[in-house]
Amino acid sequence: MSAQTGGPGWAQLRQQARSLETQTENLFHTYSQFSTASNIPPKATEDERDTERKLEELLEKLARVLDSETTPSALKQNNLSLLREKLSGHKRDLNRLRSTVQQARDRANLLSNVRSDINEYRANNPETAEAEYMLDERSRIDNSHDMTDSVLSQAYAVNDSFNLQRETIASINRRINHAANQIPGINTLMTRISAKKRRDGIIMGGFIALCFIVFWWLL
Repeated sequence: MSAQTGGPGWAQLRQQARSLETQTENLFHTYSQFSTASNIPPKATEDERDTERKLEELLEKLARVLDSETTPSALKQNNLSLLREKLSGHKRDLNRLRSTVQQARDRANLLSNVRSDINEYRANNPETAEAEYMLDERSRIDNSHDMTDSVLSQAYAVNDSFNLQRETIASINRRINHAANQIPGINTLMTRISAKKRRDGIIMGGFIALCFIVFWWLL
């Protein structure tokens, strides 16, 4: 029965392992934020070193807890194998995060050194700095001119499109009028249709006005 249930020793071991797992994951989250900081310091801060040290201590403690079970049953052995796989994954994650933090710090230091070298060069060579400033201003002016030319080109293209559409509509109107003139009585028919529409509109308007008056009188 003891082998099936695991006994109080095994339950305590699993509880310790879960507690260490939770602490490790929380510290991993904290440690990963050092690599994504907007202004990463040139050297590791005290908080960063302390977090890394705590992670290493937790992983070592978890390994000792898992090794404390010397005579595991088959079921315990399977559970221990899973816990050891998680431990190995945590060690790989720590190495990966440590490398990521160092790479981020190296990039930040490189950019800082490049900026410092540029500023020092400009300070020691004011004529060159002034020339670079003038070139930058000229580049900005050229970009502004290019943008203006692009906007004007688009405006001209739109204007040409409107003119083309106007000519197309005028051509269609001329063809319609020409076709209407070729058919006897078409103009008279169109005039009658227009007159009928106006008459229908007047009748409908009068009817609506009458309904409104009747409704107003009934109120």
